[in-house]
Amino acid sequence: MTETPPEVGVRAGVRRTPKPGRATAGSGRLAALLVSPTLLVLTIVVLYPTLMALKESLYGAKELDPRTGFISDTEPFVGLQNYAEIFGEAGARFWNAFWNTTFFTVVTVGLETVVGVAMALIMHKAFRGRALVRAGILVPWAVPTAISGLLWRWIFNSDGVANALLGQQILWTTEGFHAKVAVIVAEVWKTAPFIGLLVLAGLQVIPKEVYEAARMDGARPAHQFWHITLPLVKPALLVAVLFRCMDALRMFDLPYILVGAQKHSVETLSMLAQNEAANVRFGPASAYAVILFLYVFLIALAFVRLLGADLVGGDSGRRRRRTEVAA
Repeated sequence: MTETPPEVGVRAGVRRTPKPGRATAGSGRLAALLVSPTLLVLTIVVLYPTLMALKESLYGAKELDPRTGFISDTEPFVGLQNYAEIFGEAGARFWNAFWNTTFFTVVTVGLETVVGVAMALIMHKAFRGRALVRAGILVPWAVPTAISGLLWRWIFNSDGVANALLGQQILWTTEGFHAKVAVIVAEVWKTAPFIGLLVLAGLQVIPKEVYEAARMDGARPAHQFWHITLPLVKPALLVAVLFRCMDALRMFDLPYILVGAQKHSVETLSMLAQNEAANVRFGPASAYAVILFLYVFLIALAFVRLLGADLVGGDSGRRRRRTEVAA
């Protein structure tokens, strides 16, 4: 018997798989090189400030030196005393800010989701002047938050537009539940277009044939929304809700400008940390910032853990791909 030449085996479709060792190492080095600028930026703007805040939270406020009569140049090391005071003597103010932060996040993100989905459905419809409607819906999101706060403060003045429409004299920017309502209205108006924009992007990739088939089967618009639109747009919607939750947990500028600082009704964790830093109590301020960081991190981690499968396409998509491969 004659031995088949190597080139004949290659022509017949029999190819030897090269050893991946050297190629894999080269690809790993290339990937590390490409990712290194991003990691460097994240280290500078995220990791380093976080570590410095954690370190600063272990020190107390500068004290008066009895020998010289001046403020000491060094901060005393107090360990976990700042955290103990937050959950001890200063616990009432901390839990009030924690409750306000959580309340604003749940209510505003919930309302923004409903309003944003409605905006996306309107912007997705084909009608004359659709471009103008899209631009008008997205304008609030483009307005800086500081300008938005000043605008709504003018609306919620005692002689402003809100009281003129309601026919009542409500002091919106003072203490009370009405101050929370003012912040919620302004925040939903400002950021609902963000969710609408992301949901619109998800709507535009849904094939029209799916709706045509549903109409042929007799599905009504409500059934099409609940059984076609919502499941297919769910990944984009979950990403938008995740981003908004993380942003709302760090809410500071809108209640600060609209209502004011040190207002019990609207004070959030970010406002509490800023107030401590403004009074040159950097240790307690850093402790508040670290707690807020952990709160945001745990919420984001829980969100991704519980809904991570839906964010990347869901288990159903993987099962469908396995069925197609097996077939």
